[in-house]
Amino acid sequence: MGTLLWINGPFGGGKTQTAYELHRRLPGSVVCDPEHIGFGLHRTLPPRLRGDFQDLTSWRSGVREVLGVAAGSHPGPVIVPMTLVDPGYFAEIVGRLREDGHTVHHSTLLADRDTVLRRLRERGLGRGLKRESFAVGRLDDCLERLARPEFARHIRTDRATVPQVADLVAGAAGLTPLPDTDGRLRHRLRRTWTGVRHIRFD
Repeated sequence: MGTLLWINGPFGGGKTQTAYELHRRLPGSVVCDPEHIGFGLHRTLPPRLRGDFQDLTSWRSGVREVLGVAAGSHPGPVIVPMTLVDPGYFAEIVGRLREDGHTVHHSTLLADRDTVLRRLRERGLGRGLKRESFAVGRLDDCLERLARPEFARHIRTDRATVPQVADLVAGAAGLTPLPDTDGRLRHRLRRTWTGVRHIRFD
């Protein structure tokens, strides 16, 4: 049975970058992104009915079922980058997975508001924060909620590199990633490529 590594944090907090850094350095790992389930549900609904997909019972039950199958069948670490700030939804998904016997190591990536806004601006494809209006609108609420004890373990990322954050997430789960051998240029190119590959159009 595999181990679930849930990487929480605000939108723009570095979850995807950290997830794929871990995937690169943890042999046998896989990334399972619950957003894809939400985007699929959105596409089945008329545009005027597309609210926050996390409010759909089908999303929460679907995420729990899919991650349960992945953790139960995949022998390596299952990495889950997903913002989850509602304590009830957290209990419904993460709590139930643990009740079902799955090992879930949860870490929340936190940074100062200005740091997150800078990161959102950088991934805005030249449109700055306008393209990230949803993330900006939710930022203060996310940061306030995720700082609460129920969303520990907290990892500050303001002055940490992506490989350093990945090491901390893995270490909290008792895992040892392969050494990071990237130089500064390769690291920057890898971050850029990961960002481009995961641009959201939904």
